[in-house]
Amino acid sequence: MARIDPAKLNLEEKVVQINRVSKVVKGGRRFSFSSVVVVGDGNGIVGVGLGKAGEVPESIRKGVEDAKKHLIKVPLVGATIPHAVTRDFGASTVMLRPASQGTGVIAGGSVRAVAEATGIRDLLSKSMGSNNPINVVRATLKCLAALRSADEIAAARGKTAEQLLGKRGAEAARKPHEVIARPAPAFPFGGSRGR
Repeated sequence: MARIDPAKLNLEEKVVQINRVSKVVKGGRRFSFSSVVVVGDGNGIVGVGLGKAGEVPESIRKGVEDAKKHLIKVPLVGATIPHAVTRDFGASTVMLRPASQGTGVIAGGSVRAVAEATGIRDLLSKSMGSNNPINVVRATLKCLAALRSADEIAAARGKTAEQLLGKRGAEAARKPHEVIARPAPAFPFGGSRGR
């Protein structure tokens, strides 16, 4: 698969987890930070990276660089995924299923971060086993990398998408992913109008 050039994309970054670890040396404790970062353009391209450094901003920067080196293209059908998929990484197992329009992203923190960076707006998911954010994020990325569009599956079988799904089904499977600009929140600093 051809490598995706991050310079041509407008990537947004999202920090999933920052972990502080300490090493005890003769003079006391030495602290170090590791960050799990997700980057995506909101239109089917996503990457995950891990950065480690003595300071938080530096570990995030390293995580972003690492994520940009490991970008993948995800086939989307409208605002959801083409089919259900389950993958595991370490002791974490993640299951993703397509959802009907308007469902929203039904997912926990780590899976949600990857899904939103990808541009998925309707998704059902279940995370099982270990809830370690690094493993959950990697398992989610494996799920997204395993997705295939109807045209890819049909081509592998030497057919067209119309032969497999019918005319209407093929049209639905090719529905383009439309990026909807999110309106600004009415109350950006939380709270509501009432009491």
